[in-house]
Amino acid sequence: QALLVESGGGSVRTGDSLRLSCVVSGGAGSIRTVGWFRQAPGKEREFVAGMRWSSGVTNYASSVTGRFTISGDTTKNTVYLQMNSLTPADSAEYYCATTTSFLLQAMMPTPGRYDTWGQGTQVNVSS
Repeated sequence: QALLVESGGGSVRTGDSLRLSCVVSGGAGSIRTVGWFRQAPGKEREFVAGMRWSSGVTNYASSVTGRFTISGDTTKNTVYLQMNSLTPADSAEYYCATTTSFLLQAMMPTPGRYDTWGQGTQVNVSS
């Protein structure tokens, strides 16, 4: 089973950018779909972005479309989430997730379809 380690979180101000990274080890070759989710205190975990690892097909939450970009580097077994024009509403713990299944775009937002999760990286955006 793959091991996921996120990094790149931090404290920034409204309008700033951050790039999150998720390094995949131990089973990266079997991954078919990757996703980023986030969870703010007192709220449910919500989908941010997803991508089929080989084809690059993506899906985004409407709240981040046009501001966030998910990408991957198969040579480094790393998934990225570029976040631009951040607002306080983006403050949350961000989690990387993977599955060995090919997920349709409509299936990517469902947390239960992912079988491996990272430990999370915190993003705080102040006004």
